Amino acid sequence: MTGISFAGRGSAQPGAAPPGLRRDRGRAPGQSGWWALLFVGPVGIGLAVFYLWPIVRTAWMSLTETGPFGGSSFTGLSNYEKLFSNPDLPQALLNTLIYTLIALLVIPIAMVIAALLNTAGLKGRGIYRTLYFLPVVTMAAAVAAVWKVIYNGDYGVLNQLLGFFGIAGTSWLTNPATALGAIAAVGIWSGIGTTLVIFLAALQGVPGHLYEAAQLDGAGPVRRFVSVTVPMISPSVFFVAVTTVIGAFQAFDLIYVMVAKTSPAMPHVKTIVYLFYEAGFIDHNPGLAAAIAFVLLLIILVVTVLQFGMQRKWVHYE
Repeated sequence: MTGISFAGRGSAQPGAAPPGLRRDRGRAPGQSGWWALLFVGPVGIGLAVFYLWPIVRTAWMSLTETGPFGGSSFTGLSNYEKLFSNPDLPQALLNTLIYTLIALLVIPIAMVIAALLNTAGLKGRGIYRTLYFLPVVTMAAAVAAVWKVIYNGDYGVLNQLLGFFGIAGTSWLTNPATALGAIAAVGIWSGIGTTLVIFLAALQGVPGHLYEAAQLDGAGPVRRFVSVTVPMISPSVFFVAVTTVIGAFQAFDLIYVMVAKTSPAMPHVKTIVYLFYEAGFIDHNPGLAAAIAFVLLLIILVVTVLQFGMQRKWVHYE
């Protein structure tokens, strides 16, 4: 009789949720969506205002011509025609590519230094990390000014040091054959600290038993580094490669400070960003400058997509 009274009250069937709970579950997706928008909204607004809108604005400016007293008129692809007919463009693209390839040397250099600093029992590890990271927090203009003195062909420290070994120096920043490499070396020196910190953090996550197993198999230090360390930190290597390429394609400040505009080496160090500077701030042609900036954006986008496509062959996330 007790069972009959319970059935008569219309109790829910086994496995069925109470009505109140069903209603709450029905509201949950909408409520969670609003909460998500509330938290993501500020980031989305900042992304739209400071990233997406400048891209759209730059694309539009590249299709216009600004008058001497302000105001702009639509000119179509004329700025792109001027850009691709500029005789300095091929050399600037080649200089940018060479600078980028040299800048990528920061990866193996920082990787080896990080492996040495990660050695157990190394004394003064914190001091070494600080010394390597100091150039990162130093102003680029100050770094360029100091290295400009070091590279000086008459009284530079580098030539004096080479003289002790009987090696004749050169005017590093005015010699077309050495200027770009000398500037890229400064870029590597000033940015190695960031890469080093990333690799040191990645090395902390490599399981020690992998090194022990490799050592038991007879692998030496170099073999363990190549077969264990490099694959295990390959995601960090990929991240550094992407950011290094993006930064190298935007090289400007070191070139601007270290090489004079009248230097015979200027055509051999001028990058595509330097062309942007000349168009926008010397020739006062914002439309052409916007076209250069948009082309650079497309180049970086294509290169980054290619890097993401090639990562499947050598990056290990396991």
